Amino acid sequence: MNRRAKPPKSLPAASLHVVLALLDGELHGYAVMQRVGELSDGAVKMGPGTLYGTLNRLVDDGLVVETTDRLDRDEGERRRYYELTANGRSVALVELARLRTLVDRVTRTLGGGAIA
Repeated sequence: MNRRAKPPKSLPAASLHVVLALLDGELHGYAVMQRVGELSDGAVKMGPGTLYGTLNRLVDDGLVVETTDRLDRDEGERRRYYELTANGRSVALVELARLRTLVDRVTRTLGGGAIA
């Protein structure tokens, strides 16, 4: 598997949603899609093509790993499980701080008014 030299400085939207979904721990692909929907109150609906393309890029970037040492895996189980690496967790938290700063700046620019 080719590893990219460095992860991107900021994550594209789909990548951001996936790393945020994985902050609580390991999930299989379908559970990642469900968690993205929950975190976005249903505003983001990620299909399988987007999800697995995004997961593959995040694995290539070293932010996510596919876990293979699951104790509860059944013989015929086809689910693939993913979890954040230490670097992936760090990138997710940096992205959250970046977005929080952006929202704070916009809120101040609007005079503290609510964002509609």
